[in-house]
Amino acid sequence: MENTSSLSKSHRMLFLNTLAFTVCFACWTLNGVLVTYLVDKGIFNWSVVQVGWLLGIPILTGSIMRLPIGILTDKYGGKYVFATLLLLCSIPLFLLPLADSFFMFAILSFLFGMVGTSFAVGIGYTSIFYPKEWQGRALGIFGMGNAGAAITTFLAPSLLNHFSIEDPQNGWKLLPIAYGVTLLVIGILFILFAENKKLEKSNRTIPQMLTTLKSPRVWRFGAYYFLVFGCFVAYSQWLLPNFMNVYSTSLVMGGMFATMFSLPSGVIRAFGGYLSDKFGARTVMYWVLSSSVVLSFLLMIPKMEIKTAGPGVMSGKKGIVTAVSPTNVRVDDKDFPIDAKPEAISEGNIFPTKSSWQKVIVTQNQEVNKKELLAKGITRINFDANMWVYLVLVILIGISWGIGKAAVYKHIPEYFPTEIGVVGGMVGLLGGLGGFFGPIIFSYLLTTTGIWSSSWIFVLLFSAICLIWMHITITNMMNEKQPAMAKEIEKK
Repeated sequence: MENTSSLSKSHRMLFLNTLAFTVCFACWTLNGVLVTYLVDKGIFNWSVVQVGWLLGIPILTGSIMRLPIGILTDKYGGKYVFATLLLLCSIPLFLLPLADSFFMFAILSFLFGMVGTSFAVGIGYTSIFYPKEWQGRALGIFGMGNAGAAITTFLAPSLLNHFSIEDPQNGWKLLPIAYGVTLLVIGILFILFAENKKLEKSNRTIPQMLTTLKSPRVWRFGAYYFLVFGCFVAYSQWLLPNFMNVYSTSLVMGGMFATMFSLPSGVIRAFGGYLSDKFGARTVMYWVLSSSVVLSFLLMIPKMEIKTAGPGVMSGKKGIVTAVSPTNVRVDDKDFPIDAKPEAISEGNIFPTKSSWQKVIVTQNQEVNKKELLAKGITRINFDANMWVYLVLVILIGISWGIGKAAVYKHIPEYFPTEIGVVGGMVGLLGGLGGFFGPIIFSYLLTTTGIWSSSWIFVLLFSAICLIWMHITITNMMNEKQPAMAKEIEKK
C-alpha cells in the first residue's frame, strides 16, 4: 500500500515536471517562429546570417548552462532550481517587446534561453522519485516535453496573425508577453505543489562531481545527443523558413508542417525508452543512426532544374538551307524534323522528369556541309522535391531522432546514479550545442551555396561520423572482452 502511494506521488511529480518542461521547451524555440515572422513582415530587416544567430542564441544559453544547473539540482533539489528558473526567465520575455535592434533582441534572447536548462533539472529531479525499474519509462515520458516545440510552431503563427490584425506593426509584442505569463504561472504552481527531493550523496564537492566527466561514455553519449537532440531543436526552428522559401507556404501552413516534424519526435520519446529497455540502447542507436544517414541523404537532394546537351540534328548532305521553322529545317529538297521546346512543365512530380528538344542554329540560304549541326539538342531534367514526399521524410527523421533521444538517456541513472544531474547536464549541454550551432551552420551553408537543402548535407556527414564511431567502439569492446560479456556491452 505504501509503495502504491509513493508511486502515485511520483506520478504527480512527473506530471508537474513534464508540464513545466513542455512550457520551457515551447519558450526555448520561440524565436524560430517570431524572428521568421518579423523578417517576413519587414518589421526588422535582418540578414540570413543574423536570423541564424537569433535562432541559435537562446539554444546556446540553454546549452552551456545545463551543466551548472544540473550540479545545482543535485546539490539543492529540483523544486527550488526549477521554480527559480521559471520565474527568472519570464522577465526577459516581458522585456522583449521593447527590443528595437538586433543587439537588444539578441541579449534578451540569450537571457530567456535559460529555459533550455530545464531538461538538466528535470532529468535529475524526475529520476530521483522512481525506482530503477521505472526510470526508463519515467524519463521517456518526461522527455515528451520536447513536444513543446510543436506547440510553438503550431499555435504561435496563428497567434501572431491574430494579434496583428488591428496593429500589424506592434501586434507581435503580445506573443512574448503571453509566453512570459505562462512561465510565471507554472513557476508559482511549482512553488505551491512541488515536493523537494535531492540525492542522498549530494554533499559531494563540485570538483568531485565533475570527475565523472572524465568517462568516455559521457562524451560518446554527448556526440549522439548532439545529433538526435541538437539537430531536432535546430530544425524545429529552421523548417518554417525552409517551407516558406522553397515551397511558398504561408506562415501558418509552414508552422503546421514544422509541427508535424516536432510533435511526433517529442511524443515518441517514451516509446524510444520502451524500445531501449526491450532491445538495448546499442541496437536502438544502430537503427537510429543508420536511418538518419539514409533519410538525410534523400533530403539533401535539392529542388532543381538541370539543362545539358541533348541529341542534336545534323545535315545528311551538303547543300543550301531553303526553309527554317521551329519544327523543320530543309536542306535543298530534304527535310530534317526538329523537336520543338515543350510549352509547359509539369510540376509536383515525385520522381525526376526529363524533356528534350532542339534549337535551330542555322539560317535560311546558309550553305551547310554534310554532318554539320543544324539544331543543337537540349535536355532538361526537373526534380520538384515534391513537398509531400519531403514532409514525410522530415517526419520520419524526426521520429528516428525522438527514439534516439530516449536511447541516449536510458542508462544515465543506471551508470551514474549519484551524478544524474551532472552527467545529464553535460550530455544535454553537448546536445544543446547542436541546437545552437545548427541554425548558424545552416544559414552559412545557405548563404554560401544558395541551396536550402545544404543543411541536410551537414546532417548526413555527422550521422555517418556517429555511426562509424559507435561501430568501431563496439567492435573494439567485443574484441577485448569475452563473448559472455555481450550483455554488458549491450548497455554501453
